[in-house]
Amino acid sequence: MAYLVLLALAALDAAGYSIIAPVVPEIGDQTGAGPGVMGALVAGFAVGQAVGYPLAGRGIQRRHAVGVLLASLALIVIGDLGFVAGGGLPVYFPARLLQGIGAGGLWIGVCFAVLERYPGEEFRRLTGILGMYSVGAIAGPAMAAVGGIRGPFLIHLGAVLVLGAALTSLGAGEPVPVGSDRSALRSSGFWLASAGILLVALGLGTFDGPLPLHFAEELSQAQISALYVGSAVVAGVAATASGRLPPRLILGAATVLIPLGIALAGLTDTVPVWLVAAGLAGLGVGIGEAGALGVLLDTIGTERIVLAMVVWSQIWAIGYLAGPAAGGGVAQALGFGAIGLVPLVASLLVVASFLRGARPA
Repeated sequence: MAYLVLLALAALDAAGYSIIAPVVPEIGDQTGAGPGVMGALVAGFAVGQAVGYPLAGRGIQRRHAVGVLLASLALIVIGDLGFVAGGGLPVYFPARLLQGIGAGGLWIGVCFAVLERYPGEEFRRLTGILGMYSVGAIAGPAMAAVGGIRGPFLIHLGAVLVLGAALTSLGAGEPVPVGSDRSALRSSGFWLASAGILLVALGLGTFDGPLPLHFAEELSQAQISALYVGSAVVAGVAATASGRLPPRLILGAATVLIPLGIALAGLTDTVPVWLVAAGLAGLGVGIGEAGALGVLLDTIGTERIVLAMVVWSQIWAIGYLAGPAAGGGVAQALGFGAIGLVPLVASLLVVASFLRGARPA
């Protein structure tokens, strides 16, 4: 029962991020805001996440993960109410920021709830959590299909309240000795895990950001949505299945698959090839995220992982913010055929980190 609730919280977290995209045109029509303002509104969630990660890390060291999760859900409730009650951009901006802070707390809280309840099974259980994030990425736009601004967030609010009630019935897990160690940030394994998650974030940001403009040359909006749903399903299945594989092996495979898939998508304008490219990118993202997390767990261990987990998560947020900007800039300057350069640079950092770790101390 506890694991099912944690899986549902992971899906809820991802849905809170992905719900905004279909709602953006409605907000723009209501407020008269242009693309720049709407982009800032969407980015506010990631800014909130970057703030929420360290706040949740401090909370983990002071109390059980369930307490952090409940506080995070409370922030999301306030954020959802901001969109349900309306009030325009002066309300929407702080509401989206609060949702992001709560989402950062959900990720950290879920991870440490797994550490508390499933010692010895951390990697396998957490890869299942990663798989549910892909499910949530699909559920968010599905909630937004009801139309308008209030409706989607009212549905999300209902899901938050239901899971909050389920969470309170679980009680706290067994305490585990967790702490922070700055020296862990200097280890070769942490550098490898960080380079890996940066590759995943940049690749996913590039895939989600400018590439849909390229796909629109041959596909309708509904067909592009189907393409991304398929890629998300592949990523979720791959992340879940990766729990039984060596983390460094699957991270090495992702180092090839992510830039290959994105480069292939940009270099061609043939729909069957795009299907293959989206599958490769989804597979790379799924196993890459799982591999980077596995390397982090293997290297740091649970006793000193708090600071390392917070910084690692912030690197993901920064990479996902930078991915669309970098990919869009490359596509505008050099064409979509060169868009694979963005994840390629990140993959070279992963290779360099592998080599750094292989050197004798």
